[in-house]
Amino acid sequence: MKAALVGNPNAGKTSVFNLLTGLNQKVGNYPGITVDKKWGHFNYQGTDVELLDLPGLYSIYPKSQDEEVVFQVLRQKDHRDHPDLVIVVMDATNLERNLFLATQILDLGIPTLLIANMIDLMDKDHVGVNLEKLSELLGGVPLVPFNARTGQDLVLLKSALLEVPLEVASSPHTQEFTNLEEWNTGRQEEAALGEARYKRIRQILSFCQPLIRKRPVRHQKWDQILTHPVWGYLIFLSLLALIFQTIFAWSEVPMNLIDTVFLTLSQWTQATLPNGPLTDLISQGLIPGLGGVMIFIPQIALLFGFIFVLEETGYMARVVFITDRLMRPFGLNGRSIVPLISGVACAIPAVMATRTIDHWKERLITIMVVPLMSCSARLPVYTLLIALVVPDVSWGIFNLKGMVLMALYLVGFVAALFSALLFKWILKTKEKSFLVMELPDYKTPRWSNLGITMLEKCKVFVWEAGKVILAISVILWILASYGPGDQMASAIAKIPVPTESSQQADYHQQVKSVALEHSYIGRAGKWIEPAIKPLGYNWQIGISLITSFVAREVFVGSMATIYSVGETFESDQTLLERMSHQRNGLGKPVYTLASGISLMLFYAFAMQCMSTLAVVRRETKSWKWPLIQLVYMTALAYISALIAFNLLN
Repeated sequence: MKAALVGNPNAGKTSVFNLLTGLNQKVGNYPGITVDKKWGHFNYQGTDVELLDLPGLYSIYPKSQDEEVVFQVLRQKDHRDHPDLVIVVMDATNLERNLFLATQILDLGIPTLLIANMIDLMDKDHVGVNLEKLSELLGGVPLVPFNARTGQDLVLLKSALLEVPLEVASSPHTQEFTNLEEWNTGRQEEAALGEARYKRIRQILSFCQPLIRKRPVRHQKWDQILTHPVWGYLIFLSLLALIFQTIFAWSEVPMNLIDTVFLTLSQWTQATLPNGPLTDLISQGLIPGLGGVMIFIPQIALLFGFIFVLEETGYMARVVFITDRLMRPFGLNGRSIVPLISGVACAIPAVMATRTIDHWKERLITIMVVPLMSCSARLPVYTLLIALVVPDVSWGIFNLKGMVLMALYLVGFVAALFSALLFKWILKTKEKSFLVMELPDYKTPRWSNLGITMLEKCKVFVWEAGKVILAISVILWILASYGPGDQMASAIAKIPVPTESSQQADYHQQVKSVALEHSYIGRAGKWIEPAIKPLGYNWQIGISLITSFVAREVFVGSMATIYSVGETFESDQTLLERMSHQRNGLGKPVYTLASGISLMLFYAFAMQCMSTLAVVRRETKSWKWPLIQLVYMTALAYISALIAFNLLN
């Protein structure tokens, strides 16, 4: 049986999905449309259920691509994902709003199961609604009370799901509402029909003897503090500082362990397998490249874990609310807040999230500045460089490394604001921005969902970043191991051969270094070195900058491969140790505070993600805007890095 989950944002749809499917989940995209497609499966009493988690929405009227996907899946019976059963997850504490979508679904005539989620909050807040009566008034559609935070009645939910007759017709009480074709006649007609629908919903609820829900006093008090025009920002900044401090503190031990494991594996491979190009490829290319991905799993997991907690508790909605005041003067629509915050995770879904912005110019401005937000792909670069050049200075629970990391995220946000202001002036936007949103109740996250989310995000990171980095590592190893013509051999031949055995190790290391310089990748690095030397970078860094345009996180894997192939270091040294010991022609460290900060700022601003450019091209339907984006972000990155290096050097 194929079932689809539908519901309003913050109704608990994801929690229900995670409870039903556990770890049996996959994430993809709809063909031709970059909209998340999440599905899973479970088996109950011999029945295998394939569960599709559709995007959250308030109405199936297709204003955005997310809503259009839901519309197509539910309306088109020949659609590959058309369900046998629709499960509508509703917030039991706000049935009036949630029933708007539910009645639209019932109008479609698809077998439907309604879930009144957060039933514990309804009882706590004394929202007295007779759910059995409500089910009856909706034409007998099954309605199950549920608490997704505890999952206490999960077995009853599964039983109810299997008991829904698959030949159920739409509710007679919702037939009087308009059909979906009429919704496409325009916004004004939609508003009028929507009011008629709400009127009918209120009538139905009036027969269910609801008590007037009052927002809990405790929630009002918390909102007065967290949304305060002064305290709200201070609390948010303090939370950010604490989060970044924790990311550094908690991830240090597992990161060191992962680094040691891959270093040991590389040494074992080199010592065990027979000498030859294949062994070198595995030990110097594949293993260091893979290690460059895996080492950052703890930090990626912690970052997404904190984001999940902020969202689940309801605090992230307050962040959106208070930052809206800050965003409007810069020409950004109130809805721009959500894509910008999403950009902390990944710019690609953040760019797609701009589809909810109605005005094209405001949407375009948001698209153009979203990649300036520091995404998770930048985190491996930041943490490597911070650990390399920032002193280990602490003030109580706070340390300088964590503060620098937070500063990099804030500088991206500030750059996004002022870039938006510039685009506002260029595009001549005069429309006022408004944000209409509902603040969800505060609630305790379901911790099992936290674990599932962290595991899922790490799997996506390892798979998506891993396959790119492995491919780049193989290419880099080949380009670093071979050179044009006989130039590499000629350069090696000029190195004096030692007569004493004690000098053999130094000789072999010198050979590796010279061979790397005269390889294909070495020549490419030397070619671009004059352009990046004013920034404090050498040709090795230049190679990693080039490969990073495929994906930013490739920087770490590229450096690992380069230092494994040709630099004169001990075999048991980690990448961090090898980079810290590298010297330039004058015998001075390559990685100093000046060059490190310069490199971090370059990565903070540069558009080094071909996938993001492709998505921007798809969203704007033109190569003009992604090319402008590439040029202005690269220029901003270069100038910022140049200024930082010269000020700190």
